Amino acid sequence: MPDTKKFIENLSGAGKSIGVLTSGGDAQGMNAAVRAVVRMGIYVGAKVYFIHEGYQGMVDGGDNIKEASWESVSSMLQVGGTVIGSARCKDFRTHEGRLHSALNLVQRGITNLCVIGGDGSLTGANLFREEWSELLDELVESGQISEEDSQIHSTLHIVGMVGSIDNDFCGTDMTIGTDSALHRIIEVVDAIMTTAQSHQRTFVLEVMGRHCGYLALVSALACGADWVLIPEMPPKDGWEEQMCQKLSENRVDKKRLNIIIVAEGAIDQNNKPVTTDHIKDLVVRCLGFDTRVTILGHVQRGGTPSAFDRILASRMGVEAVLALLEASPGTPACVVSLCGNQAVRVPLMECVQMTQEVQKAMDEKRFKEAVKLRGRSFENNLHTYKLLSHHKTDAELPHSSFNVAVLNVGAPAAGMNAAVRSAIRVGITEGHTMFAVSDGFEGFYKGQIKEIKWGDVGGWTGQGGSLLGTKRTLPAKHVDKIAEQMRIHNINALLVIGGFEAFESLLQLVDARSSYEEFCVPMCMLPATISNNVAGTDLSIGADTSLNAIVETCDRIKQSASGTKRRVFIIETMGGYCGYLATVGALAAGADAAYIYEEPFDIRDLQSNVEHLTEKMKTGIQRGLVIRNENCSENYTTDFIYQLYSEEGKGVFDCRKNVLGHMQQGGAPSPFDRNFGTKIAAKAMQWISKKLTEFYREGRVFANKEDSACLLGMRRRALVFQPVTQLYDETDFVHRIPKEQWWLRLRPLMKILAKYKTSYDVSDAGQLEHIVRLRAKDNSAI
Repeated sequence: MPDTKKFIENLSGAGKSIGVLTSGGDAQGMNAAVRAVVRMGIYVGAKVYFIHEGYQGMVDGGDNIKEASWESVSSMLQVGGTVIGSARCKDFRTHEGRLHSALNLVQRGITNLCVIGGDGSLTGANLFREEWSELLDELVESGQISEEDSQIHSTLHIVGMVGSIDNDFCGTDMTIGTDSALHRIIEVVDAIMTTAQSHQRTFVLEVMGRHCGYLALVSALACGADWVLIPEMPPKDGWEEQMCQKLSENRVDKKRLNIIIVAEGAIDQNNKPVTTDHIKDLVVRCLGFDTRVTILGHVQRGGTPSAFDRILASRMGVEAVLALLEASPGTPACVVSLCGNQAVRVPLMECVQMTQEVQKAMDEKRFKEAVKLRGRSFENNLHTYKLLSHHKTDAELPHSSFNVAVLNVGAPAAGMNAAVRSAIRVGITEGHTMFAVSDGFEGFYKGQIKEIKWGDVGGWTGQGGSLLGTKRTLPAKHVDKIAEQMRIHNINALLVIGGFEAFESLLQLVDARSSYEEFCVPMCMLPATISNNVAGTDLSIGADTSLNAIVETCDRIKQSASGTKRRVFIIETMGGYCGYLATVGALAAGADAAYIYEEPFDIRDLQSNVEHLTEKMKTGIQRGLVIRNENCSENYTTDFIYQLYSEEGKGVFDCRKNVLGHMQQGGAPSPFDRNFGTKIAAKAMQWISKKLTEFYREGRVFANKEDSACLLGMRRRALVFQPVTQLYDETDFVHRIPKEQWWLRLRPLMKILAKYKTSYDVSDAGQLEHIVRLRAKDNSAI
């Protein structure tokens, strides 16, 4: 109802001052968070101050605490680390240090703090908040501040954002920096794989994670490592023989390399460290394999932030300012976090206590509990890794007598191969005979169907495109031939991985059930399309890789524009009629405007954008970036917009245009897409197994209920199986997009950060949730 809506226009920061600092270990994306806090703070009328060098700068005061301007955070988005500096600070741990800090803040009227750091930094902030009134009393007594100052600044509000590459903080699915660190690890692993293959070598890689195995676990999932060692799951006694046996089996299977990933905090059952050298000696001694050790070290903290981290940090930064504006004296210090695809606020100390409980459980060898406490995301990663890592012999496998076919449909999307590999291996583990169909439904009706074994999909996770081959052909014209092939190969279930065509295909097959009993089998679709234009899911396999390709190109273009000065670039992205890539790419690249079909625009809007850029050229930021979705308007084409900007900007700026084209479909899949594809394919195969048993009657499978043909999508916080027939009404088939799209809520955010006045519905924000409640919803989470 309209009257329950809450808009940013009604929230004012006038008279408020916000201090922003980064503390503890640096993480890529911290700058994006600082930029969002500064710009959102200034946008609502507050003063925002940089506190340089973390808590040390707060203790020392002076020039370390400086007022920020809109321009001062320009060009920060694409820079790794933290531009405002971070330091481990002993002084802040003392009462004296915190007293100095309180004085420095009061002198500048700062009573709102936004702290970006790990659990140590956030615990320190909470202690500071709890002591605040005592510290002010002391300052009044010593005559350093007046009684009136003490009254005006009586409450200190604190909001935290977790910046940590280890993802070791409970209460959030992803911390700022984790995705970028995974990018660095996967880049290295991909590079190492080519050299290892040449020499038939075994590589032991050490990744960061002193107390948390998230990076090791997810990178092992994303590259299909042979073995992983993490602190939360020490290997069982006798693991050395097991590991060596698995490595040698893989070599017998014609695999030319082995990859073992070790978290720096890896331990055995007796809490003794397991080092990379120990593993290397073990492999050399037992198997005689040529083995090398690579320690990744600080490479993982470096480099430019990924698209995911920029968007996460920008969303969190804006949410943090909203939380500070809405805080009252009784509001507990909170952390802005991510739950599925939803921004939530959780009490800071609940998160810290939970994080400390994990360590305690590990110290006391309660490892299963430690994994549970880590949260849903960690648990599901571990579950998927275990599912995929144990290759049993044929004699050990259950035998189901079911045949399951897997195919790709539509345009290629990075991560499709990871999904196929995962589906094939989980299917084999469940006892099914797996069939691969080449070239989508075109290959299906031509009979290009063959059995596929465990070893056939080795090394597929890191490959871009579609190794099975994919076509846009829909099944409707060939249903009789497809039904015949289903009969010939006795196919009992279908897993279709693809985009909008895959969705349409499933609807057509469901339609054909009345005429062909062959299609009365469980069918599941996994959304895989760079356009992210399928109903029933917030995210699709391939979209993250594509976003990273767009953002990387935009970064280079911005650099070129900065050098030449007074230049505006018009960039065209793919996506059909769906503006996801253009909008989210614009937010991640720091664009000035993004034109999309979902938000109609006219010549007046174009004129106002030109005027906005003309104003911008008068400041220190003399460059512009405008993104246009390929189908945003029939008449306002990329050429038209380029010519209009060129004409209107004469004498103020010049223009260049760039059509990104098919580079957005190519490249190796990002860690997110590998992981997402792997996890949802595993979940889909387990669903198929369940449905096959459910619908098995009198020696055959017969499934014609609507819940036997589903799309598995991520909706807000959970992975949900939704009947495709129900999603029919949620879809605009003319423009091939869902009728409602969650990411449209990010558009005002993009505009605010580009200095446009806009209306922003913040009704979704402001719900303080408890970790216990978050955990109660874990059953179907990713």
